Amino acid sequence: MSPVLHTLVTATRHSEDIRKSRFLAQAAPVDTPQQALAYVQEMSDPSATHNCWAYRIGQDYRFNDDGEPGGTAGRPILQAIEGQGVDRVVVVVTRWYGGIKLGAGGLARAYGGTAAECLRLAERVPIVAMVRLGVHCDFADLARMKARLMEIGAETEQENFDATGVTLHLRLPKDRMDEVKARIIDISRGRSEAYSLDWQAPGRDH
Repeated sequence: MSPVLHTLVTATRHSEDIRKSRFLAQAAPVDTPQQALAYVQEMSDPSATHNCWAYRIGQDYRFNDDGEPGGTAGRPILQAIEGQGVDRVVVVVTRWYGGIKLGAGGLARAYGGTAAECLRLAERVPIVAMVRLGVHCDFADLARMKARLMEIGAETEQENFDATGVTLHLRLPKDRMDEVKARIIDISRGRSEAYSLDWQAPGRDH
């Protein structure tokens, strides 16, 4: 069984002074690459020496050394994200050069270490895989159906009425899917059965 990944509850920051250079790591939860790049742009300080960054959103990741020697900044930040077991996260590490060169190994430790400590200190929340189901039910079952399904974590995203009843679009944790399907059959006395709207729609459990 794969370990449960986490994301951050909110944006966080952590700074360190390393051999006269100041390193400031800023991290935030994101759901799309566009959000990640917007955060990088917002948090980067034009007056700093370097603004290096990385993000990971599922299988999608990018990193940037922003002028530091290749492999000494962006990749260590990405490795910090992976090492901390977090996902859907962007980290920007800004450096103000203090006059002492750190060397490739020193840079990698500084960028990766500052990023890792920032993430380690952050409040986290588990990432829960979500699924979407559809079900058509009679008018008479609607109120009971919605209330009973809400009890086990299924939220109603959409309701479409027609002459014969109501079609509900539900969003729920993947690990509750079998329970929800069974409850739908029970509530409707076998008249309604859930069907998949998609295989997986990732979401954060707030």
